[in-house]
Amino acid sequence: MGACSWPSEAEGGAVSAMAINLGLLLAFVPSGNPEVVLRSAQFEGELRFRVDETQHPKNYGKENGTVNSNGSVKPEQECGWGRYARGALYALQSKGNVLNQGIIGLISGSMGLDSSGLSSSAAVGIAYLLALENANDMSVSPTENIEYDRLIENEYLGLSNGILDQSAILLSRRGCLTFMDCKTKEHKLIRPQNLQVGYINGVHKSYKILLASSGLKQALTSNSGYNRRVAECREAARVLLNASGRPDVDPILSNVEPHVYEVHKDKLEPVLARRAEHYFSETMRVMKGLEEWTSGRLDEFGRLITASGRSSIENYECGMTYIASSARWVNLG
Repeated sequence: MGACSWPSEAEGGAVSAMAINLGLLLAFVPSGNPEVVLRSAQFEGELRFRVDETQHPKNYGKENGTVNSNGSVKPEQECGWGRYARGALYALQSKGNVLNQGIIGLISGSMGLDSSGLSSSAAVGIAYLLALENANDMSVSPTENIEYDRLIENEYLGLSNGILDQSAILLSRRGCLTFMDCKTKEHKLIRPQNLQVGYINGVHKSYKILLASSGLKQALTSNSGYNRRVAECREAARVLLNASGRPDVDPILSNVEPHVYEVHKDKLEPVLARRAEHYFSETMRVMKGLEEWTSGRLDEFGRLITASGRSSIENYECGMTYIASSARWVNLG
C-alpha cells in the first residue's frame, strides 16, 4: 500500500509505503523436469511452459513473428494470468541464470483483491520468482528480486511503473513505514515514536488504517493511461530541464530541482503542469509524512495521505469517477 508516493517511484523520487496482512499464496513442488504447470484458484485455464524455453518481452513476437523454441503456443494466446509466470522466467534468464527445474503449482489470492490497486501484480511476480528460485536452489537477495520483478513489469509486460510495490512487499515489516529513495535504492524502516493519538471522552484512541475498496477492477496491462501519464511526467521533466539549460540530463522529474520547477513551471502546458505539480507536491508530502509518522503525529500523517489521494485524482488524474466519489465519501467520514 503506497503512502504518499505515486508517481514518484517511476520518476526516481522519494516514496513511502507499508504492507498489509493480506496477500496471495503459491503452493508448489519442483516438477522434477523443466516443465512448469500452474493453475489459479481465481481464474480459469492451465498454464504450461518449460524453463528451458527462451522467453521474450512483450513486443518481441509481434516484431519478429517468433514462437518459442519448442514451437509451443505464443503467450498472448494462453490464459492471461500466466503472463507473470513467464515474465519471472524471462527476468531470471535476462541476468544469465540457467534454470533446469520447473514447478507444479496452484496460486490463490485474497478474495476480491486481484486487479484492485493493492500491488497484486507485484505480489504474483515475486511469488513466481521465489518459487522458481527455490526449485533451482538459487540464493537471491530481496534487492535482487526487486530488480527481477521490475524486469517482469517494465521489460516483459511493457509497463512503465517503478519499484515501490515490490519493495514494500519484500522489505516492509509490521508496524513500520517503509521509506525508499528510488534513485539510490536505499530504504529505511521507521516505527512511530511517542504516539500522539489522544483521547475521546476519556477513552484512549488507537489508530487504524482503513482499506476502502470501490469494487472496480482494472489490470495494469490493460490500462493505457498508466504508461501515458508516466510519459507525460517525462515530457514535463524534458521541458523544465531544457528551460534550465540542461537538455542532456535524463528527463525524469527527480533530476529537476524544486527551485528550477518553481522558476520554469509557467512553461508547461496544462496537462504537464498538473503532472509536475503532483510530483513535486507529493515529494514534499513524503518527506513531511516521515516527520509526522516518526514523531507519532498520526492525525497529521493521515491528513497528508488524504492530500495525496486528492492530488492523485486532481493533478495526476488516475482512477475513475467512481473511485474519486468513493474517496470523497471516505474523507467525509
